[in-house]
Amino acid sequence: MPSFALHPQLRADCHRLGRLPATHLLLHRNGAVPWFILVPETDLANLLDLPTAHRDAVLADCTRVSDALRTLGYPRINVAWIGNLVPQLHIHVIGRCPGDACWPRPVWGHLDERRDWAESEIAALRVAILGE
Repeated sequence: MPSFALHPQLRADCHRLGRLPATHLLLHRNGAVPWFILVPETDLANLLDLPTAHRDAVLADCTRVSDALRTLGYPRINVAWIGNLVPQLHIHVIGRCPGDACWPRPVWGHLDERRDWAESEIAALRVAILGE
């Protein structure tokens, strides 16, 4: 892959938090739920098409985010890679709990609440996941 660039929709929808070993770590701008998006550097569009070692590294990054969300009090973690609107491979990792903005429905098409992240919240999430 000659150079890596985030899809314009991901750039518009997310805060860039930094790098994990195998992915770029993004945070969805809507702070109604903690919604992370992990983007590996690849031209492949499907997670299951990645070479085994790369796929395992991407899944390890997903596990790292999931573990941090559980530590922050989210008992359910939703994980999906869909790619219907944004063709660049990206994985959603979303912390869920009873009483959140659209519980128990999925966030897609049901997240009507909108709130912005405070800079201090973004910094705390960056520390929780990246240790920075």
